[in-house]
Amino acid sequence: MKNYIKLKQLELYIFLFSFFIISLNFGQNKSTQKDKKSEKSTLAQNNKLETATFGTGCFWCTEAIFQTLKGVKSVVSGYAGGTVKNPTYNEVTTGKTGHAEACRISYDPSVISYKDLLEVFWSVHDPTTLNRQGADVGTQYRSVIFYHNKEQEKLAKKYKDKLSKEKVFPNPIVTEITPFTNFYKAENYHQNYYNENKRQPYCSFVITPKLEKFKKIFHKKLKKE
Repeated sequence: MKNYIKLKQLELYIFLFSFFIISLNFGQNKSTQKDKKSEKSTLAQNNKLETATFGTGCFWCTEAIFQTLKGVKSVVSGYAGGTVKNPTYNEVTTGKTGHAEACRISYDPSVISYKDLLEVFWSVHDPTTLNRQGADVGTQYRSVIFYHNKEQEKLAKKYKDKLSKEKVFPNPIVTEITPFTNFYKAENYHQNYYNENKRQPYCSFVITPKLEKFKKIFHKKLKKE
């Protein structure tokens, strides 16, 4: 009789343990399904994003400005258009690698268009100074648009021609419009530089006044702070 009771208890324990495992797996499956849905949602959102790559001189300035725009999801500072693979900042500053300091901008075209980005591009730097922006001198500081497709090329050239014909600038526009070939992310300390170093002299005396002026003109296109 005792053996019979023990057997029944063992069967009960096995049943309860099996039920626990099934419940656990069910919970994990639900969690996995949620994770997969989240991944699909993120992937779908990323698939809607497009890329623009601009050089307007020092990439600290370029990054700080484009980060403020509605529809811009990320801005990465880096080096584009050169011949040396994985260049360092010190190599690029020599002007011998062919790279321009540039920013890779991921944006949602349903919120902000490439035309809007071009409008900002032409407005926040001097496109008439060759290989120079203010005190920053060298080919790495050139004004440049790296287009990613034919539509971007068409829009960039059309905008440039219009500005030239209407003589918006007193001097000829020297902005380079060239196909995108490469982009190398700059060192980590260059990323989000202005926001993390606002008290640094260059940020205080160069970027802050430029950013404040920009915000007054483009206030309708800015993200809510």
